[in-house]
Amino acid sequence: MRTFPVIRVVTKILIPYILLFAFYVQFHGDFGPGGGFQAGVIFASALILYGLVFGLESVKRVAPPMVIEKLMALGVVVYGMTGVLTLALGGNFLDYAVLEHHFYPHLFPSGQHLGIFLVELGVGITVTSVMTMIFYSFAGRKRIV
Repeated sequence: MRTFPVIRVVTKILIPYILLFAFYVQFHGDFGPGGGFQAGVIFASALILYGLVFGLESVKRVAPPMVIEKLMALGVVVYGMTGVLTLALGGNFLDYAVLEHHFYPHLFPSGQHLGIFLVELGVGITVTSVMTMIFYSFAGRKRIV
């Protein structure tokens, strides 16, 4: 196997910035363009880039498939439980108005902001893990010659 030192160094430099941008898109998605889906794809692209440059086994050590499987479920649970919580508090499914509160308003976001944040977080976790698992599936296939 050939090694490409320039590509490896450039990848190690780029990945932290890709992850930082993914977090920016995730946490500012409710204020402007972006959100969970876009951030999830950007975050997964960092993992996929790492896997393409350093190999499938290297990325599986960083993000083991068992952890990725659990994150797929966790993202759906975060999204779903946000809706169930709004139902339990007397609203409609994903009716964020019922999440409004009056304790520590300077510390905790408003109900609308909190609801959007939780939903976007669930979507981001799910998209990241699903895209990564798709990469694992395709990259791990055996070649048929």
